[in-house]
Amino acid sequence: MAELVPVEPFDIVIFGATGDLALRKLVPALFHRWDDGQIPESSRIIAASRDDLDQDTFRTMAARHIHPGNGERAARWSEFTKRLTYVSVDSEGEGEGWKLLSEALDSNPEKVRLFYLALPSRLYGPICTALARHGLNTAHARVVLEKPIGSDFQSARRVNEQVGEVFPENAIFRIDHYLGKETVQNLLILRFANYLFEPMWNANGIDHVQITAAESLGAGERAAYYDRSGALRDMVQNHLLQLACLVAMEPPASLESDAVRTEKLKVLRALRPVGPEAVANDVVRAQYQAGAVEGETVPGYANEVGHPSNTETFVGIRAHIDNWRWAGVPFYLRTGKRMSARRSEIIVQFKPVPHDVVGAVQGTLHPNRLVIRLQPDEGVKLMLMTKDPGPGGLRLRYVPLNLAYAEHFEKDYPDAYERLLMDVVRGNLSLFMRGDEVEAAWRWVDGIIESWDLGQTKLYGYPAGTDGPAQSALLLAREDREWFDAFNS
Repeated sequence: MAELVPVEPFDIVIFGATGDLALRKLVPALFHRWDDGQIPESSRIIAASRDDLDQDTFRTMAARHIHPGNGERAARWSEFTKRLTYVSVDSEGEGEGWKLLSEALDSNPEKVRLFYLALPSRLYGPICTALARHGLNTAHARVVLEKPIGSDFQSARRVNEQVGEVFPENAIFRIDHYLGKETVQNLLILRFANYLFEPMWNANGIDHVQITAAESLGAGERAAYYDRSGALRDMVQNHLLQLACLVAMEPPASLESDAVRTEKLKVLRALRPVGPEAVANDVVRAQYQAGAVEGETVPGYANEVGHPSNTETFVGIRAHIDNWRWAGVPFYLRTGKRMSARRSEIIVQFKPVPHDVVGAVQGTLHPNRLVIRLQPDEGVKLMLMTKDPGPGGLRLRYVPLNLAYAEHFEKDYPDAYERLLMDVVRGNLSLFMRGDEVEAAWRWVDGIIESWDLGQTKLYGYPAGTDGPAQSALLLAREDREWFDAFNS
């Protein structure tokens, strides 16, 4: 693994520190980076929320997600918690808690200061306003915004404007943890550091692209939020569209942040709008019903949330990017809960060879596919046709060239949140969304939502433990294509 380079000393305040994201992801990520020696000893971690807790209670809550045990790891965790302070604050910027928060921060104005808002986006504006009122937005302060930012174009623009009144754009880090995954970053290197792919990375060489983000879990503890959001807002507007941008973008002049983000913005603006006429043919929405997931019988979505609901837990979309490179190439996007397995992957299917020289009697000739698996087992496969070894004639076999990260790298590498947090400290914006990107994505998604709101789109059902409704398969079957899972084939 590449050498871990320490970052400069910093202070970080995590708002919403008693929430699931902070306890399950952010505090462990900071502990792992500190334990690996990447975070300097003089850095401070301040957990902030409305809950009235003492220091020991919060540290006990955080330890449940670290599992320190009784050995050396426990000693390291104990040492780490000396840098972990809890402060009770309200989102309006009033009360004694904000004074305590100011006192907990290093008074050195040159020290990097991070504010991570692990909160609903409606609170981003008030929190940032409070930070300014208390003079905490120093010249080296940065703010991290969790997705989704807003619930439509207008609310996203309002959040951007409110936060932008306090922080300049180059200090606003809109985080999407998918972009911190090793395989997602490797997509840029595969495309732009290997001449092998670029000549055919267009409508002349590629038949279609599939992007899947499937979860085996249901709404669970996020049910209250999810029932207001649904799969389109929760996953498509950010995760899936960001992955589509990385696949479809033009080569940037460099990998500097604004060069990359400008090319992604061009893709979002080139997406063909999906209006009322197209939504019936190009979009499938569905909700899971009772079924079996990994051998366990689970209830349907309506039973989980406790009331009848029109919220979609599955979305399948056939999208088109109307530009020179991708004219006529469909991008198939799908995401769902309670599906057969947890997996996220990008599949780039190339066009078939123009002439079959070996003949169909020797075996089926499959087109080449590049498969990038994001989770659960990160890796890259290039599916190729080859000869099946042995005597007795020419037989074909479809096999992968396989780069499995777990097999090729000696030790665990930082997870997405660990990497992205260190990038915030360094001020590296390349893996974070710009404000105009977020707004452009919402403009496209709003077209689908508005079409749904007309009431002419059916909400299908699918049994839990399957890969969505049959109508999702028909999105591809109408053009003689099918969803493909190369890692299980």
